[in-house]
Amino acid sequence: MGWLAALLAIGAALPPVNAPFDYQIFEPYPPPHGVRVVSRDWFDGKPPRHGYAICYVNAFQTQDDIAGVARPDERSAWPVDLVLRRLGDDPHWGGEYLVDISTPTLRERAAAWIQPMIEACARKGFDAVEYDNLDSWTRFDGTPRAGDVPFGKAAAIAYAGLLADRAHALGLAVAQKNTVELTRRQARGRIGFDFAIAEECGRYRECGGYRRVYGNRVIAIEYRRRDFRAACRAVGDRISVVLRDRNVTAPGSRTYRYDSC
Repeated sequence: MGWLAALLAIGAALPPVNAPFDYQIFEPYPPPHGVRVVSRDWFDGKPPRHGYAICYVNAFQTQDDIAGVARPDERSAWPVDLVLRRLGDDPHWGGEYLVDISTPTLRERAAAWIQPMIEACARKGFDAVEYDNLDSWTRFDGTPRAGDVPFGKAAAIAYAGLLADRAHALGLAVAQKNTVELTRRQARGRIGFDFAIAEECGRYRECGGYRRVYGNRVIAIEYRRRDFRAACRAVGDRISVVLRDRNVTAPGSRTYRYDSC
């Protein structure tokens, strides 16, 4: 039985609740002692030998172009008409551009472009996928280009549903990445998310919002020590909470930082 047929024959497994987690989407490295859940990039990451593995895909924005690397999720590799170049790049993440999901046709084409990445996650043996930048329609809020984003929450929900269906068809669970404003009906019902990965929910006091939708199937990532401590006090005995450096670097980097409750 091939990998695709084998995956179709089983359901998606969910991550263990409140299990030690590490976020390694920039560069994979041996997980710290005791870690049972790891998230790694779809392109150059592989699941660790043991534990639960989440596959990171930047599905709502392009990756920045990297010299000497040919990735289909880079800005220059995406079909030109699917990249909102006229907006300029993300004000917070230079080099990343919004993917145009403003119409059903564009959403279908964008999902088809992402499909080989989802298949790579499944083929490598990942258990789940996280689609980053779900809230891309908000990226230009507070800037002069805010009114120029040609889609909103409804389009993001529709596109996320397409992506979730494609992952589920390959036996992968699907994580909601951020965007606490989604209701349970939207996140679980219309889209089909299975659990959540929330960046800085401790800092912004949003962890409870995710738990109302997913119970304790929530993974929280904090980038400031004080927010990490606050999240550990509030929910660290119920959900996975980790501290990482904002650039998610590997051990040996002067900016590397990791801790867990």
